Amino acid sequence: MNFLTNILFNPDIIFIRNALIAGLLSSVLFGTLGSIVTVKRIAGLAGAISHAVLGGIGMALFLSATGIIPGMSPMAGAIIFAVLSALIIGLVSLRAKQREDTVINAIWAIGMSIGVLFMAKTPGYTDPSSYLFGNMLLISNQDLILLAGLDVAVLLLAWKFYPQIEASSFDEEFARLRGVKTNMFFLILLAIIAIAIVLLQTFVGILMVIAMLTLPSGTAGYFVKNIAGMMVFASIFSALFSCAGLAAGWVLDVPVGAMTVVIAGAVFLCVTILSLAKKKMRGKIKQGQA
Repeated sequence: MNFLTNILFNPDIIFIRNALIAGLLSSVLFGTLGSIVTVKRIAGLAGAISHAVLGGIGMALFLSATGIIPGMSPMAGAIIFAVLSALIIGLVSLRAKQREDTVINAIWAIGMSIGVLFMAKTPGYTDPSSYLFGNMLLISNQDLILLAGLDVAVLLLAWKFYPQIEASSFDEEFARLRGVKTNMFFLILLAIIAIAIVLLQTFVGILMVIAMLTLPSGTAGYFVKNIAGMMVFASIFSALFSCAGLAAGWVLDVPVGAMTVVIAGAVFLCVTILSLAKKKMRGKIKQGQA
């Protein structure tokens, strides 16, 4: 309550409110896209895209600082690298399943290495940790507008194409027989996830965005039986984790993004353990009845 009254509603500390709003807006993306990532089991693909983003950031910083492309923003470079990485990984996944893991790991490592190399050659000091781990307290009004716009776009797409999402997520062969262009849908989905990752890395950073794409939806999966319910519950869990992480991070004076992921991970592990214990108990009861 002290955090709410003395800090959150303090007109002199606007960045805290921006961080809270960013957490709530990000929760929509984490919940909606994270549910699809979890159900389709493409967390590895999303992880590779999120790490490859560093290459675009480093290249954009270098091109801007050296005057080759004046004023090029890190976000522009990140989006270019993210979408290209998503398309490469997606095409390989569709056409050469046996080499999928190799390409994913290669994109992951090469993207990060390119970013580090360009940052090392960028005039002045560039700290990669600010992009790797993010800083929720540096969210700007422009970031909020971009997040809100992407929220609206993702929600509209999820609502309009929900039958296709559900069909292709659980049974691609059946969806293909029903006329769903699953390959095109998969590539578009990866491109949307790539753009979302670029915006979300401002919130929790590149290294942690994959955790927030999987932990809330993974937790929600224990309470629902369809992907729509998972999206709703995952968004709620993500919002709760974000608010708790913001409050705990501020009070304990630790990085907010890292604190958010720790809380999300702790809740997920607790729910998983309780679920396993419940199943084991049911098994013993059935054995006793038999």
